[in-house]
Amino acid sequence: MTGGTNDRVSGGTSHRMAGDTSDRTTGSAAGRPGVDAQGRLMREGSLARVPRSFRPVVDAAGKRLTDVFGPRLHSAYLYGSVPRGTARVGRSDLDLLLALHEEPTGTDRADALALGAALDGEFGQIDGCGTLLFSRARLLSDLEQYDLGWFVACLCTPLLGEDLAARLPRYRPDTLLARETNGDLHLLLPRWRRRIDDANHAEDTAEARRTLVRSLSRHLVRTGFTLVMPRWNGWTSDLREMAEAFAGFYPERAGQMRDAAVLGLEPTGDAVVLRSYVDDLGPWLAGEYARVHGVKAPRPPGWS
Repeated sequence: MTGGTNDRVSGGTSHRMAGDTSDRTTGSAAGRPGVDAQGRLMREGSLARVPRSFRPVVDAAGKRLTDVFGPRLHSAYLYGSVPRGTARVGRSDLDLLLALHEEPTGTDRADALALGAALDGEFGQIDGCGTLLFSRARLLSDLEQYDLGWFVACLCTPLLGEDLAARLPRYRPDTLLARETNGDLHLLLPRWRRRIDDANHAEDTAEARRTLVRSLSRHLVRTGFTLVMPRWNGWTSDLREMAEAFAGFYPERAGQMRDAAVLGLEPTGDAVVLRSYVDDLGPWLAGEYARVHGVKAPRPPGWS
């Protein structure tokens, strides 16, 4: 989370983004990684960090988003390993977040799925393309300020349009941020159990389980990390580093979290692992999270 500018990668030419907030990615970290000298979280990615082999797909994504969404699109962002510079060719997916002027519709979601499928089919560098869609109003709402707002300001890299980070506060790794980012694990566990049941009855059970192991492993490691984040006083998106930070405060659960970090990177289709997540590690983590930080503020019905 150091250095870099929010420059558009386009045909080998850099263009300064509107609403540039590159100061969020600069400065000297104070002690722990991911924070500046004032203890504020820094934006972790930059278009300057996109690996050379991934620049063609990022450039294509920017152009096609403009073509597909046109005036519906307020701004677009990258997140994940590609803007962090840690993406692996043929192994990493392309993660996009779109801020629309209005609430996303079924047509918007269908367009995003089609665009992602086209990019995935055309560019062998990526293993899938996922897109999150939200309205600009929701991303800037008071209710989402310490969840989606923080996600945009700190974990997303501007690709197109005005950077909403300029309208959001500077964040610290405190208990409010911990509660509002991952204080809803207790609500997710029933959904995870249903997804496991669905995977067990899928046509390709092994692949369905593998996909689910990857997703749930990553979510549990990130939740374990944000549980200890205020005490650790920093930020990292590296799963292994997250697991080690957690292990320093919960040595009795360290082995489980380290194993989950490995499976988040190299997943298997192990049904026993999935069951352990919803019967043991997940319930314990949800309870400890609520005890330490409380639970996330409730969202309106359908606002998942």
